[in-house]
Amino acid sequence: MSDVIRLLPDSVANQIAAGEVIQRPASVVKELVENAIDAEAKNIHVIIKDAGKTCIQVIDDGKGMSETDARLSFERHATSKIREASDLFSLHTMGFRGEALASIAAVAQVELKTRQESEELGTSISIAGSKLLAQEAVSCAKGCNFSINNLFFNVPARRKFLKSNQTELSNILAEFERIVLVHPEVAFTLHHNESELFNLSVVSLRQRIIDIFGKKINQQLLNLDVETSLVRITGYIGKPETSRKKGAHQYFFVNGRYMRHSYFHRAVMEAYENLIPAGEQISYFIYFEIAPSSIDVNIHPTKTEIKFENEQAIWQILVAAIKESLGKFNAIPSIDFDTEGMPDIPAFTGADFSEAPTVSYNSSYNPFTSNEGDYSSMDFFSTSSDLKRNNYSSSYSKASVPSEWEKMYQPDTASNNGLSDILPDDTPIVLEEKSNDSLEKANVYFQFKGRYILTSVKSGLMIIEQTRAHLRVLYDRYLSQLENHKGISQGVLFPEIVQFPASEAVVLDGIWDDLLSIGFDLSNLGGGSYSINGVPAEIDGLNPAELLRNLVTTSIDKGNDLKDDIHHRLALMMAKSVAIVPGQVLSNEEMSKLVDELFLCQIPNYTPEGKTILSVMANSDIDKLF
Repeated sequence: MSDVIRLLPDSVANQIAAGEVIQRPASVVKELVENAIDAEAKNIHVIIKDAGKTCIQVIDDGKGMSETDARLSFERHATSKIREASDLFSLHTMGFRGEALASIAAVAQVELKTRQESEELGTSISIAGSKLLAQEAVSCAKGCNFSINNLFFNVPARRKFLKSNQTELSNILAEFERIVLVHPEVAFTLHHNESELFNLSVVSLRQRIIDIFGKKINQQLLNLDVETSLVRITGYIGKPETSRKKGAHQYFFVNGRYMRHSYFHRAVMEAYENLIPAGEQISYFIYFEIAPSSIDVNIHPTKTEIKFENEQAIWQILVAAIKESLGKFNAIPSIDFDTEGMPDIPAFTGADFSEAPTVSYNSSYNPFTSNEGDYSSMDFFSTSSDLKRNNYSSSYSKASVPSEWEKMYQPDTASNNGLSDILPDDTPIVLEEKSNDSLEKANVYFQFKGRYILTSVKSGLMIIEQTRAHLRVLYDRYLSQLENHKGISQGVLFPEIVQFPASEAVVLDGIWDDLLSIGFDLSNLGGGSYSINGVPAEIDGLNPAELLRNLVTTSIDKGNDLKDDIHHRLALMMAKSVAIVPGQVLSNEEMSKLVDELFLCQIPNYTPEGKTILSVMANSDIDKLF
């Protein structure tokens, strides 16, 4: 039997490795910008064309590379960051695996120009699909100039599954924001299709956050700073009143590296317990400084998941630091016992002790006797102190019980089952009708526990979940408006200004026409600011700015590119925001209108997400109960 195991060619092995490191254009931007930071660059320029599919260019003024280093940097596992395995536990740089450039060169056409400050001439290298095309000496500026063209040109399957330009650009901007947030000492610019999206100068950390997320966030942040022998935690946290359901800006960094950490996120939310509504999120920018030997960053190819040696202890420090910051800036209610001018509370001496009141009642009192009698107005249940104080000596005649009161509880079909005398005339609830036909024709509904609508049908009792029913009606309406561009807009008296970071503004521009279709009237003020001049006619009582943020956040989370799918998501999001909530009391007319609109829908039985809206309890099943 012949041998079946063979070594893969380097080009194939590099493409496989590229699948782990280079997932999309944003991965290329991340790797190249991090390498520029490791090279001690002070100015970094990123130029993007067609969301990175056509060209990604990163220019820096760092140390640069020699001719030998420039050629060797494209080999797998070639790195200047580590020499032996123990170096993995004392990392102070961003990149260290030596796979980034090799992986990029395996799936793109790469051109590098680099020069060290001490050299007169630099080096130019061209590589495509891991094959060296040219290498020569050139005159160029100090630092590195990487140009990545036609990403995934030799892996058409990977290129086919890239998302739309809007989605890919949003991912690039998100990665870019994570890097610039931790390096305010470096100046950055970013251009897309010759349009400048970022121009960030060297500033303080707080100003860098403001430059990215807008001036409004400056009033929402509280300072966070604590240092222990184990870890130092700095950064900013949001005030409790700035919480939101979606779109909160949440960032963790450790030793200058962005990370995701659900355990520490729960610690932050625990510190805000009972300060923000359940289900809402708070913005935070938290930076950890810890000994590199206490963490492991080598557990994921993208290096965004990090293990800590003392997670539980850091959890406690983080919670305590956040609570201290909230208390220090009066973000939570507190009682100050040191305030001057506190009222004097006299000491208890017992001199003016009052006796407990005694209870007096008439044991012969019977409310069901028809005989009139004289009773004290406090004769059934009163205190002796009250009698003495008010000196009740008058008497009154007890109203007699109506005669023949037993008839009120006897069935009487002529007077609506004998209930007409005891139910108010405007009571909307009808429990039974004389004729089955008249009941089925009449719009008689009963609301149960503020959630279900009950009504009679020929086959039995129909139970409708009111929130889901309204969701179905609104979804069909908004979807029709999106497809037909017939949304009704209602102008606002005072336009509201809403700010979006660049990564979200790109998504908003992508769904701009759809938002206009459902009734939004927006104006782009530039710099990520937008004016809400009009809103859909049916969102009374909702915050239009918050609704707009939720729509953008949902579009980012779902990442859908097909137009029909975007319409579905927008219609569903709008319907969920506007639909009545469980527990909302409805009049008989409102229930009747809702049921009528529900049965005009093409699919009245299920919500857009496939949940049951109505159920019918058959007559036979009801009879079995008795």
